[in-house]
Parts: sequence; C-alpha cells; structure tokens
Amino acid sequence: MSKRIIIGITGSIAAFKAVQLISDLIKMDYTIDVLMSESATKFITPICIQSLTKRKVYVDTFDEENPAIITHVDIANKADAFMIVPASAHTIAKVAHGLADNMLTCAFLAATCPKIIAPAMNVHMFQNPITQNNIQILKNMGVYFVEPQEGLLACGDIGQGKLASEEALIEALEYVLSPKPLLGKKVLVSAGPTREDIDPVRYITNHSSGKMGYALAKAAYDLGAQVTLVSGPTHIYKPSGVKVVDVTSASQMFDAITAISNEQDYLILAAAVGDYRPKYVSNEKIKKDEDNMILELEKNKDILYFLGQHKKENQVLCGFAMETNHLIENAQNKLSKKHCDMIVANNLKDAGAGFETNTNVVTLITKNHIESLDMMSKKELAFKILEKLMKVEE
Repeated sequence: MSKRIIIGITGSIAAFKAVQLISDLIKMDYTIDVLMSESATKFITPICIQSLTKRKVYVDTFDEENPAIITHVDIANKADAFMIVPASAHTIAKVAHGLADNMLTCAFLAATCPKIIAPAMNVHMFQNPITQNNIQILKNMGVYFVEPQEGLLACGDIGQGKLASEEALIEALEYVLSPKPLLGKKVLVSAGPTREDIDPVRYITNHSSGKMGYALAKAAYDLGAQVTLVSGPTHIYKPSGVKVVDVTSASQMFDAITAISNEQDYLILAAAVGDYRPKYVSNEKIKKDEDNMILELEKNKDILYFLGQHKKENQVLCGFAMETNHLIENAQNKLSKKHCDMIVANNLKDAGAGFETNTNVVTLITKNHIESLDMMSKKELAFKILEKLMKVEE
C-alpha cells in the first residue's frame, strides 16, 4: 500500500525545489498531500503543485470542503510522515512554540506520525541562537532535521543555509518510515574495490562500484543500526547518518576493519578486496623500456578469514562470493573455510548480476539453508540480506 506523505512548503526561495521533490516522490509511488503557507504561494502557485499530485493543495485553515471533517486533523491522521520542506525560520519558530495560525502549522501540531524539517534560509538567520534554540527544542521532541548545505545563497551570502539535496531529503523520509529492529546494534559494512599501486601512475584494481555495500549501509541505518562503512575508492553519494571510513588499499581496509571489528554486532564484507598486491612499488613512473614487464605479486591479508578466526560469540559475519562457475559449491566452501554465518553468492555471468549494475541476482547460503532470490534492485536486496542476518542472530 502506498505511503501517504504530507509535504509542507513555507515562504523560502528554495520552495521551487519542493516541486521536483514532490514529482519524484510520486514516481516512487508515494501519495502526497501538500500544505502551503500563504508566503509560499508568493514563490510557487498551488495550481503548479496540484497538477503533479492531482490532489487539492491546502493553504487556508478554514477551507473545509466537508463540514463533518476537520481538514487539518483528518489529513494529519492519515499521514505516514510529515515533512516541511523548505522550512523557514518563521515556521520553525512557530511549531517549536506551539503556534498554529495556518493550515500547515495546525496540521503539523495535530500530526502524530514521524516528522521531518528541512530548513532553508540565510546563513545568519540559520546560525542565530534563537533559530538554533528553536531547532533544538524540536529535536528534543523527536523531530528529524535534515541539515542545510553550505554554499552561495540566493541573498549573495556564503554559508550554511541551502536546502539539503534531494538525495538527503529522500533518505530522511526513508529513514523515518522504516521500522527499527536494529536499534542499539552496531553494523560494519565494507564496500567498493581496493587499489594497489604499481608506481605513482598505475595501480591494480577491479570493477566493483561499491553499490551493494553502500545499499547495505544505508539499509542498516534505516533499520536503526549505528553503521560504519569502510569504503574503497568510489564515486557514490555517501549515505546520511553513516560513518564512512575511506581507504584505498587492501592493507588499509584490513587495518580499518580490524581496529573496530570487536565492537560490532554485524560484520558484512561486501567489498571486492584485491587478493594480491605488487611486491615492489616504484617511487617513479616505470618507463616503457622493455617489450615485456614482469610484475611480481604477493598476497594481501584475508580480511574475512581473519574475522572468522576472531569472531566473538553472538557476532554475525557475512561474506560475499562472486563466482563464474560452481557457484553453490564454491560459496559453501567459503562459508566453511572463513567461518561465516552467511555467504551472499552471485555469478558474474548472470544477467542483472555482477559489478556496476543497479540490480543483483544472488543466493543466500547459511550452514543449513540455501535460498535463491530473483533479480531485484540492490536497494531491495540489502533489506533482504539484513532480514536474513537478523534471523541468523536469533
């Protein structure tokens, strides 16, 4: 069933950005009700919003279509989440102190669903102690804030005050809508490739994009966990709320993971770690003097094996296996050899699986169970993997 979201738009130059957000949320199958302050209508018109939502946009508190229904209460009762985006300093002040003088503020105070506020304003207005105090009041009451970005503002000032990116706004919405079965748990996820230098110009790496690991980190955070993402070199948007530790080489990834592994409840190693590194790294660019060059390699430390050997009681360890043949047999051997609780196995040759794709086709393998999953997005798969790992823990 489609989730029902209230979007409250206030008087800010950033109001136009709410239009694209609403359009994209509708494409994601959310049902959107929009409430606008009178000031917001000076920046965008209700008819613009209605053309997207195909639903009435409310501005006037006393615009009651049905005498038997109090609109601002009825809308609030039906909402799964309420997001004010953009939120002006004026509206933040009003809701922080319980002032309900328009449709938006009345509904916000009547709503019992999760609430999100995304401020957008002049940097000095945002940093003013009065505004910061009002924000803290709302945070103490459980309102989730999406911090504004720094940059050049519409007024010409430079500083924090730009509305957060759409990615951050959607992440916040997904977070407040998700159940929190991992609340109080610590989850470590590794992601992406590693790089091993040959010389200052060249390196050895692989085709991993990091998408699966990043999806897992985001899903674990949405489910309430305290998440650390140890990431090799990628260009992926870093998920909000997740602590990201950037590394380059396999040795750096080993050190970053093992330094905090004992603190974790779940260890999910989705990174494609290089098995070998050059034995000798040149400080200067190697010149093309010979027809052939021999590159001598030596083994990197096996992170998954190390964690399996040192796994604590009640700690859940999950590895990944990318294969091109004998998928189940090789993954089961890895499960046993590395002392894992689960292996997520996929075949590089399967359509929709493998590196750099937005989808995956995997088989989840535990000691007593094999479950093959259909092709799905890596975002959806991340929740499936975590659901299975939580059952392993039980």
